[in-house]
Amino acid sequence: MTQSTPAWEAKAAEKRAQLAASLPKEWLVPEELLPPADQDDITTWPATSGWFTPEELRITESTASELVPLLASGELSSEAVTRAFCKRAVAAQQLLNCLSETCFDRAIETAKARDAHLASTGKPLGPLHGLPVSLKDNINVKGLDSTVGFASHVGDPSAEDSALVAVLEAAGAVPYVKTNVPTAMMIAETVNNVFGRTINPLHRGVTPGGSSGGESALIAFGGSCLGVGSDIGGSLRIPAACTGLFTLRASGGRFPVRNCRSGMPGQEAVMSVNGPLARTLDDIEAYTRAVLNGEPWLLDSKCLPIPWRETVPIPQKLTIGVLWNDGVVRPTPPVARALKLAVARLRAAGHTLVDWDPVDQAEGTQLLARMFVADGGKTIQHELRRTGEPLRPEMHMYGTAAELGTADMWKLHGERTAYQGKYLDRWNAAGLDAILCPTIPFNTVKHGTFEHVGYTGVYNVLDYACMSFPTGLVVDKVVDQAIDHTDPTYVPLSPSDLKVAAGYDPETMHGLPISLQLVARRLEEEKVIGMCRSVLAALNNESKTNGVNGTNGTNGTNGVVHEI
Repeated sequence: MTQSTPAWEAKAAEKRAQLAASLPKEWLVPEELLPPADQDDITTWPATSGWFTPEELRITESTASELVPLLASGELSSEAVTRAFCKRAVAAQQLLNCLSETCFDRAIETAKARDAHLASTGKPLGPLHGLPVSLKDNINVKGLDSTVGFASHVGDPSAEDSALVAVLEAAGAVPYVKTNVPTAMMIAETVNNVFGRTINPLHRGVTPGGSSGGESALIAFGGSCLGVGSDIGGSLRIPAACTGLFTLRASGGRFPVRNCRSGMPGQEAVMSVNGPLARTLDDIEAYTRAVLNGEPWLLDSKCLPIPWRETVPIPQKLTIGVLWNDGVVRPTPPVARALKLAVARLRAAGHTLVDWDPVDQAEGTQLLARMFVADGGKTIQHELRRTGEPLRPEMHMYGTAAELGTADMWKLHGERTAYQGKYLDRWNAAGLDAILCPTIPFNTVKHGTFEHVGYTGVYNVLDYACMSFPTGLVVDKVVDQAIDHTDPTYVPLSPSDLKVAAGYDPETMHGLPISLQLVARRLEEEKVIGMCRSVLAALNNESKTNGVNGTNGTNGTNGVVHEI
């Protein structure tokens, strides 16, 4: 670096060099074994590359629910499992730029301690005994930075673990990497000025979403079987949908957030919550059960003392409201097709489906946007000014917004509370168990073109429990000309709708997974997980399902046919 190099660029370069130096040379994939640059889908590369041993592949292509019993019985050692995931995470970083921090030495020592505990006591240490778990960058780990995409946070390591890490380690888990996020975690793609852009292993030309996109990319590649992200406007559900994963957006107070770094500290008009990302619903449930039964309220005063509830009744026949579109942006043809199929199969299974009027959706989206910039963007601008870092173009609203005074902020809180009450009254009047809707208007998009977080963000304002789940369907550019291709008579609902419709490219999206979102009321996490099982069973024409393909499979689908 020269003396004229801006401070932020110097810090960013320093951080990238530090990350690169933390990758053990023996785990770096030789250049001649890397997939060619024009190979879009690299999810099959690990199995064909010759870089991983059969045992490493067996481990890293297993689900968390498959690994835990093997770890608890001693059939697999935590050290071997941890080393396998560390090695695959290094390959993921080389190909996807998905990591922000590593703690491989700590992870291996922790894994050895898990193995020693099992050997000496004959009992596993907790429900996640010996399982490697990846963490989003904002989740503090002692001795590691949590830059959340700001150059100003480089070289500011956490003095202690977050409450969540403490709960996970008490449950037997082994943290080993932290993953990349967008600046301040406020972009729906994963790109920042420190680490750059994270890409999607299913197609390197499209985004893995944001802000938990480092997690979704790592898991979709097989560099993690269970990861933790966070969600303030869709930051778990968006990346899950972009990569065909399961995730749970829990209501505030269920999972601990103490000592996690915020991109906008003090912003609590809409709560940021953390939660799991995984390839199967079983893994989401196992994580949720483990964390809630770890009594996180003893470590985080914001946590509610509600352990996992085993006996939450799930109606055999559900009443589901269908949000076909939010009145602002219509779903693209593949997502509309998936929603249509889901509704048809749920009806055939005996569930009651009713149309949900989108009359309130735009208001919720607008409330979210107003709350995000209520400080006039000053918090984000302050961090940027510390090093002279420029505001990214995706965040232009943080450079132009007007700050609200206290009276106006209180008024905004009042509007939010009134909105929550109005939505609840409508829900109760309709007698709903859940709402079924798109997670995002598309399955994913090309880098730099993400538009509209309304389908997720409304439920952050409401603080509802939500699942994003893969339907098992994939985009098919030839399946049905009338459905998977844009109708030439299409009339856009809004400028955003026009952008989304214009950006849909069936050639690029062909073969990529399609997800939907299932929404329950506040604090109904156990119920939304159970209802998701019912939805998957209907999609599969089965009475029940265990995991993503009905047999605890690991292939990232749920066994639904790829055609209507």
